[in-house]
Amino acid sequence: MDTLDLLVHPVRLRIVFAMSGGQTRTTSDLCAQLPDVPKTSVYRHVGLLAEAGVLEVADERRVHGAVERHYRLRGDRAAIGDDVAAAMSLDDHRRAFAAGMAAVLAEFNAYLDRPGADPMADQVGYRQGVLWLSPAELTKLIDQLRSVLRPVVENEPTPERSPHLMTAIFFPATRP
Repeated sequence: MDTLDLLVHPVRLRIVFAMSGGQTRTTSDLCAQLPDVPKTSVYRHVGLLAEAGVLEVADERRVHGAVERHYRLRGDRAAIGDDVAAAMSLDDHRRAFAAGMAAVLAEFNAYLDRPGADPMADQVGYRQGVLWLSPAELTKLIDQLRSVLRPVVENEPTPERSPHLMTAIFFPATRP
């Protein structure tokens, strides 16, 4: 399975999201974090990600006669590179976008289904608007966003920090 086919799947994207941040997790941990996904599916997708090297075994322990594997995300393998993106067809882009949106929707629904979910208190935001930008202005905006986000992207989990999923989408809109 190539990188595109491997990563362009809503459940595998959610596993990659869950594994972000440098921590290790077992497949059982992931099943608990993705309660809306059947356990057999989580195990199958973790196996595919591990076989492809996106997840690596960080530790193995014997638990009740079985081997429990603790996985770590290989960030360098968990993204579609520029070379692959440049070779993607329009249908590949359509499929990747749909998988990404399905993963975001599933994560948002899982958040809303948690006891005590409070979008206002949690500062949940989702807005859409049109920006009129020249190609140079768009490049500058993306560079500025990257420079703002770069310092926090590699934050390690701590008791004071909670994970936040951020999705930024830029594409040309139809002129009115």
